[in-house]
Amino acid sequence: MNPDTQARSLLDIQGLSRSCNETLILSTLSSGPRHGYQLALELEQKSDGAFGFKHGTLYPILHKLEKESLILGDWLKEETKRKRKSYRLTAAGRQHLEEQKSAWRDFFDRFFTVVGEETK
Repeated sequence: MNPDTQARSLLDIQGLSRSCNETLILSTLSSGPRHGYQLALELEQKSDGAFGFKHGTLYPILHKLEKESLILGDWLKEETKRKRKSYRLTAAGRQHLEEQKSAWRDFFDRFFTVVGEETK
């Protein structure tokens, strides 16, 4: 498979929303472990509200990423709080994140070539 075709297949053009959500989550976890609510809050704050995750969207993605061994979840008991599952990136998750970031750059370069805009 040539590099151009590989980049397109990494993004799964038919599943852009899924690919985008997974990349946002992996990217946020790259700076350290977080539980689900922290992830959702941080993503919403960093994006000025553009990327908001509801529980019904976020947790199935986290479970999928965990099943694929891209993240690990650990149950933690905090003082005066109930148990929370904290997620962290695995080495495979870091590698996948870098591949996804490259695929997204390629996608947007091609997208803006088609619509007549130049990327920075």
